[in-house]
Amino acid sequence: MKKNRNRLGKWLPALVGWRLRFLSIFFIFHLSLFTSFAQYNTDRLIISGRIALSNHDFVVAIQHFNNVLSVKPYLYEPWYYRGICKLQLDDHIGAESDFNKAIELNPYVHEIFAARAETRIRQKKYAEAISDYEQALKFSPDERGYWFNRAYCRYYQKENEQAHADLEYIVQRWPDMNMAYALQTELYLSENDTTTALLWLDRTLERNPYDGSAWSILARLNMQRKNWAVADSAFTKAIHYQPRVVNNYMYRAMVRVNLNRLRQAMEDYDRAIDMNPDNFLSHYNRGLLRQQLGDDNRAIDDFNFVLRHEPNNLQALYNRALLLDRTGNYRAAIADYSRVIETFPNFWAGLLARAQCYRRLGQTAKAEQDEFRVTKAQLDKHLGIQQRWSKNKLREMRKLSDVDVEKYDQWVVVDDEVTTPQYKNDYRGSVQNRKVETELLPMFSLSLMPSRAGVNDQQVHDNALEHFVHEYKPRRAIYVVCRPGTLDEASTHTIFAVIDSISHAISASRDVKTALGLLLQRAVAHATTHNFAEAINDLDDYLAIDSTSVLAHWQRAFCLHELADYGGTEKLLNAKRVENDLEEALQNDADNALLQYNMATLKAHQKDYTAAVEGFEKALKLNPRVAEAYFNLGLTRIFAGDKAEGIKNLSKAGELGLYDAYSLMRQYGEK
Repeated sequence: MKKNRNRLGKWLPALVGWRLRFLSIFFIFHLSLFTSFAQYNTDRLIISGRIALSNHDFVVAIQHFNNVLSVKPYLYEPWYYRGICKLQLDDHIGAESDFNKAIELNPYVHEIFAARAETRIRQKKYAEAISDYEQALKFSPDERGYWFNRAYCRYYQKENEQAHADLEYIVQRWPDMNMAYALQTELYLSENDTTTALLWLDRTLERNPYDGSAWSILARLNMQRKNWAVADSAFTKAIHYQPRVVNNYMYRAMVRVNLNRLRQAMEDYDRAIDMNPDNFLSHYNRGLLRQQLGDDNRAIDDFNFVLRHEPNNLQALYNRALLLDRTGNYRAAIADYSRVIETFPNFWAGLLARAQCYRRLGQTAKAEQDEFRVTKAQLDKHLGIQQRWSKNKLREMRKLSDVDVEKYDQWVVVDDEVTTPQYKNDYRGSVQNRKVETELLPMFSLSLMPSRAGVNDQQVHDNALEHFVHEYKPRRAIYVVCRPGTLDEASTHTIFAVIDSISHAISASRDVKTALGLLLQRAVAHATTHNFAEAINDLDDYLAIDSTSVLAHWQRAFCLHELADYGGTEKLLNAKRVENDLEEALQNDADNALLQYNMATLKAHQKDYTAAVEGFEKALKLNPRVAEAYFNLGLTRIFAGDKAEGIKNLSKAGELGLYDAYSLMRQYGEK
């Protein structure tokens, strides 16, 4: 008996270890089969797609919605959300088609009509957009954005009376909606009622002196009246508040030519073209300025660009002909003059210029033929020879639609331009559950995508991750990121293929350690595609076997936090689980600045600003180079009412490369 006991005591640990190992493998194997089926859980896929959409990973989101539609094409939501993705990718026709299908399946959701209206606005189908907003207002009559956008469409449809009525209603009901005042101003300007327009413009700037659109309207109005100094000042303010509006630079350049500030005018044209290299108006007008300054070869380059985009632009052709003539390329000049004269056979200035080129080439007969046509016209007729190109004529402006070749040397401005932007439809609550402006930066997490490209795109290193990489040699590089780069179509397919490959490897694995490494890799891959529910499943399995893993607790906390806005009744439970996971990770890695940052970010989201400030300060003591910690510390202090210190923290974040901080500094400084 004693001998049997000894033998049992000898083999029992090995037997228990073998059984535990077998159960672990069995558990992982069957769980992998279960999760492979769970990938087709449409509710989870829709949530994953919505999260990808809110993170601007539109290609990934489309893939998730495609998977839902392949099994449940009768659900309206994936059609709707996929349409929004296509809208963001400028696939307006595809977006409209998806919204049509969503409306066919559920014609009672006002957000779908509003989204389809936006696609139609971008296609300049204003009448159809108006119809959509009318449908949306039937279901949601208190949505001020719909009222404004309908007025915006009516402006373009020349339905002035209805547009005025809509805008009057808006300013009475929502007097803080500054865009309504600005659009009312533009509407009166389009009717040449400048007196009333100026009254509305004063109201606009009184309510919001930081409205770049209003300053742009004021500038253009003064430009039309040739009040150059006032226009220059107003365009400068418009550019200060809206630095990405290309036409403001182009128009300010025109104003500065009239103020004889030619170097600054050229800088404005250069800036406009740097921002939008395909803006042919800026190229045309810069070509005129270079022509005036005698920079003939580069002026030719600008007109070459215009003519590549508009081969039949006769004004550009004639200007290029003059420049080719001046630089001695007479044959090319004759070719351009001839194309203009074919369309306008009585364009006497062109005939005389071509005659001079013929003479320089020794083609006297052709020169005399052109000169005779002009002389005969002068004798027979009243028209005479047009005025030649001059600096004084450069002060004049013509509309883009004006094709009179005699206005070849006048600035070009946009026809019926409206500066006031359309009101952006707010998808918050149905698609994007986070504030877009002044939001905290997200937590650091593991991702298969490196940091987003930009000024502050250096990759972060972490000891725990380096140890994992050394031990498991993952199939794809794993990064620690705060804002991962977006996935294009090729990388999306690659990562989905990685997920399938890892799933097969887990199913085939008979080794716990190998399976654990694969589980974490698959969790990171799922999280990269915003499929946080599946990532959490994998991390739950991982932590059931290795409960001390810093990386697993860290990544699960991040996934739970990202999923919290979509969790419904589970939101509070998820928030507590996030905190528990971060505490577990910090117990094993207390000096990790990124984990301290994550905990502080959680506290800031919970509006526990005192604890959040302490947490960010602790993270910065551990690593003073974490720009994201300065950024979130600055916002947290501003939210808590300490604006002065918050702006200092944002300044430091900007100094470390997070240039978004500067726009927030200006915004809160002005407030």
